[in-house]
Amino acid sequence: MLRFIASFFGTIFTFITMGLFVVALSIGGIFWVYGQELPSHENLAQYKPPTISRIYSGEGEIIDEFAKERRLFVPADEIPDLVKQAFISAEDKNFYEHGGFDARGIAAAAYEAVASRGESVRGASTITQQVMKNFLLSGDRRIERKIKEIILATRVEETLSKDQILELYMNEIFLGQNSYGVAAAAQTYFNKNLDDLAPHEAATLASMPKAPGRFHPVRNMERVMDRRNYVLREMSQNGYITEEVYLAERELPLRSVQNGDFDSFKSALPPRDYFTDEIRRQLSRDFGEEEFFTGGMTVRATADPEMQKIAARALRRALEKYDRSRGVWRGTGEVLPLEVLEDETAWREALASVGVPRDVDLEGQWHPAVVLAVGNNDARVGIEGIDEVEGGHWVPAKDAQWARKQLEDGALGRKAKVAGDLVAKGDVVLVRAITKDDGGEFVRWSFRQVPEVQGGFMAMDVNNGRVIAMQGGFSYQDTVFNRATQAKRQPGSSFKPFVYASALDSGYSPATIVIDAPIEIDTPQGVWRPKNSTNKFYGPTPMRTGIEMSRNLMTIRLAQEVGMNTVARYAERFGVYENMGQFLANSLGADETTLYQMVAAYAMFANGGERVEPTLVDRVQDRYGKTIYRHDQRDCADCADPAIPETRSPRIVTNRERVMDPITAYQLTSMMEGVVTRGTASSQIKLPVPVAGKTGTTNEAKDVWFVGFTSNIAAGCYIGHDRPRPLGRGTYGGTTCGPVFQEFMEEAIKKYGGGKFRVPPGGHFIKIDRYTGARLDNDASGAHVVAEYFRDGEEPVFGITYDGGFGMGSNLPLFDEVSQGREVTTSSGREVIVGPKADFGTVSSGGLY
Repeated sequence: MLRFIASFFGTIFTFITMGLFVVALSIGGIFWVYGQELPSHENLAQYKPPTISRIYSGEGEIIDEFAKERRLFVPADEIPDLVKQAFISAEDKNFYEHGGFDARGIAAAAYEAVASRGESVRGASTITQQVMKNFLLSGDRRIERKIKEIILATRVEETLSKDQILELYMNEIFLGQNSYGVAAAAQTYFNKNLDDLAPHEAATLASMPKAPGRFHPVRNMERVMDRRNYVLREMSQNGYITEEVYLAERELPLRSVQNGDFDSFKSALPPRDYFTDEIRRQLSRDFGEEEFFTGGMTVRATADPEMQKIAARALRRALEKYDRSRGVWRGTGEVLPLEVLEDETAWREALASVGVPRDVDLEGQWHPAVVLAVGNNDARVGIEGIDEVEGGHWVPAKDAQWARKQLEDGALGRKAKVAGDLVAKGDVVLVRAITKDDGGEFVRWSFRQVPEVQGGFMAMDVNNGRVIAMQGGFSYQDTVFNRATQAKRQPGSSFKPFVYASALDSGYSPATIVIDAPIEIDTPQGVWRPKNSTNKFYGPTPMRTGIEMSRNLMTIRLAQEVGMNTVARYAERFGVYENMGQFLANSLGADETTLYQMVAAYAMFANGGERVEPTLVDRVQDRYGKTIYRHDQRDCADCADPAIPETRSPRIVTNRERVMDPITAYQLTSMMEGVVTRGTASSQIKLPVPVAGKTGTTNEAKDVWFVGFTSNIAAGCYIGHDRPRPLGRGTYGGTTCGPVFQEFMEEAIKKYGGGKFRVPPGGHFIKIDRYTGARLDNDASGAHVVAEYFRDGEEPVFGITYDGGFGMGSNLPLFDEVSQGREVTTSSGREVIVGPKADFGTVSSGGLY
């Protein structure tokens, strides 16, 4: 009997042993099969998660950020223990004990699934397994993926430390609201750094991985609260927080950015503008879009936020002034359904979803609004971000009387007398508050609109190329097209300095006489008869006066004398064009370029003729802090010398290419000073330091320009329609763009200073008559006297006249005769009559033809 019992149990033991062996062999075989051709887990040690690239101002303030996945990478040793403990309690309380997978957790999950007959199926993945799923495997729920997950988890536990695994997990995991990783999520939900999180806030973040899409802190508040309190209880049971802390924290309300309890981190960022978007465009081109959006770059921009605001304001003011002078009301074109207007909550939600610009600040913030009612005279508006008041907000009739409404067929209605002539109930409009100038007291609300005309503005340091301000249009949120860098436009007369530069370097001087008389040129399209903007001709005139008064005919004759091949070579050397067409019309700015290129070229006049490349970026660092780009390659020879006196700045050794003779640069600068002091820009530019520049007005005034510079800042403006068409009578570069330059430079000079233009060595001054080019005594004075700079060893010959080789136009007057001459003293001491003084006619900025 005993032998039978022993035999029976021996058989049972054998079967069990064999069964276990077979099961183990089967499991081993399964794991061996699935363990083949798995992704390499060793690459995780070199993993570089996609992170945010941030742009900083020169003062170190964040001004923008770009990312595909909003992630801020934080090393494990910088993640607070409280945050680690919250996630471990929520996801894997045995994290520091298991070897990659938690057998007890798997068994418990299996038992629960069987006991509930499949109704309760919870995950049993460890943090290590989740890392494998997120990084190396798919997210499907198949047993095959689970086996691979366990295999990889055990392998990676042998390669990486627990903290390294936790670092990967907490920086990669998606936590909702486009936030990846705990640092970005802490900003998104609480606008806090990780170190500032309270236990209940850390527990809230640890609640999110369970179902980020269904755990919204406002829409799903109760579900989030339940999960948060569960995590807090687990933290208490695991000994991470005390029972007292747990009881206190679970009673706290769920406060979040989404619920309006905290300001959003975005509130600290200025609205995205043309400057930072241009940085995005340029760095995406230079480094690759993928690297820029995922590489965690730290970009130090050249932008001066204070000057950027002034640039935007100055350009917007000019564009709105022109727009209102046209007297046409277009509105926004957006309309809200009438049924939503009866409920304030409804119309506010509807208004918030309308795509109108919200980044305009001109004499006060412009607000989106909806017309709630139209009275006999006034219109009542509901304004975004402004609380309703008793009686409502109203725009009075007199605020509409400047315009006529543009109808759907493009025609214009009658001149508005009441608000209802411009707007109707449900119209979405822009409004701003009109206040008293003295005390800022509110007066009324006023209708505003984005101008149809557009333009660009840019300012840069002439010595290092740093762009301190750039505005590419009226509103970035209205249109992202950057007219400072992307719009190809005709520069018109603002191109003429390059013609004069080529002449000065070819042996001409500011006193050289050029004929201002009619020209006829046969072209395939017929006879071309260019003319001055005054429709007058002034006869023999010094080159200085030609550029000061923007004489088209003198410029054409000069270009013909020098040769258009030489003019084109200069334009290309300065970067105005890559391949300029050698047609005489191009000497008047008929070819197209960008404002960005024009301002950069003028900067080379200002710095004495050295090449300077404009840049929006001082330095770029990678995610590890290594500098991968630096713009200024000049050496500071004395920066390390402590003995430098306070009265002297360190010596900078320049290694820049020279593009123009320094004497030529000074001669041209002096001539362009005349444009500002007595020429086509004299009515608008009034600054406390020497300024040089040139106006530009293209054919039919389709584009108007002004580009100018002080001793250290070059700036330029252009205004025109995106689809070029005439701007109308009386629109000139000096009167339209000049005020933009003036407003900006007033503030720029206060901040950056300015002084006299540096006179290069190797030359001497000779006084001449600026109307006739005649040489005068050294002690001569008066409005007609100007001191011109000539090269040493060069004795200028006065009296030679250049006509470009053109015959006079048939049946055209030669030039206007003026009866009165003027008596001057020549270099030999003789008294002679010179002149007559030219009649310059109406001051204008010249033109293309």
